[in-house]
Amino acid sequence: MSCRGGAMPVGAVPAQKGDDMEFDPASDGMKPPGLAHNVYSSLVTPRPIGWISTISAAGAVNLAPYSFFNMVAGDPPAVMFCPNGSHADGGPKDSLRNVREVPEFVFNLCTYDLREAMNATSANLPSEVDEMTTAGIAAAPSVKVRPPRVAASPINLECQVVQILDLPSPATDKNTMVIGQVVQIHIDDGVIVDGMVDWRRLRPLARLGYFDYADLGEVFTLLRPA
Repeated sequence: MSCRGGAMPVGAVPAQKGDDMEFDPASDGMKPPGLAHNVYSSLVTPRPIGWISTISAAGAVNLAPYSFFNMVAGDPPAVMFCPNGSHADGGPKDSLRNVREVPEFVFNLCTYDLREAMNATSANLPSEVDEMTTAGIAAAPSVKVRPPRVAASPINLECQVVQILDLPSPATDKNTMVIGQVVQIHIDDGVIVDGMVDWRRLRPLARLGYFDYADLGEVFTLLRPA
């Protein structure tokens, strides 16, 4: 595409300007010279927060937020979360251990109003501690799975585990992806307007990098080209 007189066509994307920082994560790590912290979580952003409730075979409930979470299929619907790393006391994280014992979980959408409660459930607590109780979060029974739902969350997806995948991992920690098929959906009537979920009423919280999160800000519509 060419343009006369230096004018940019409508919708055209200008060439990138300035110098690039380039590095190989395998050899240089995720904090090369010039960066103060691990940069990876700031590169794929914003991300939905996987606020995941699970239950152990003994009945211990766990609720934890995961920033590596998203949809992976629409028909049938499926989502994934990655309980990477290890528990502070050693071994796999509680969420991973629980879904191996009871292959079910619930995704609870985190909203702006629930931000402090969500953050409280990220604390490193002993495996037998119920994060819902500790953080003062009311639980609601699920319909088709055993883990409870976060009652105040406007959207809950009850999921049955279909696959647990081992991912490339460092020597010290384990990276794992848990894929679950959505078998029951709960939507608060208060966030439905004219037959659609209203993002402004929902106010979902997004994960950025470091210790940063984001509200929706401006919402706009882009129609797909014919």
